[in-house]
Amino acid sequence: MQELTLETLIAVWEEMFGAGLFWAMVVAAVVITVAYIYVLIRDRSMSMRKFLLAQLSMPVGAVAAVIFVQQMTSSGFRDIGGPIDVIVLLAVAAAGAVGIAILVYTLQALIRGPEAQDG
Repeated sequence: MQELTLETLIAVWEEMFGAGLFWAMVVAAVVITVAYIYVLIRDRSMSMRKFLLAQLSMPVGAVAAVIFVQQMTSSGFRDIGGPIDVIVLLAVAAAGAVGIAILVYTLQALIRGPEAQDG
């Protein structure tokens, strides 16, 4: 592999997760992102209460993402071999934390609706 391209990354992810699960995750990410943008446009501001609850869910998302990837790759923490493995694991945890925060905020906003403005 001479250079890292998007096609190479997609092929690796399809191999890791299977084509069906990988593309289902991509579709889920796109749907959640579109819903999040819709909520931000609809409400015209972020609710700090919803944002706080979303932030509190971040550790759960980080742990869940790491466990999910460990299960899908049939590896464990004992298989961590060097600094790049730790960096990848931290990146997976960060992505899981941010993803769950966006999901929780979006679900709260869609279920509860926009909060009344004080004034």
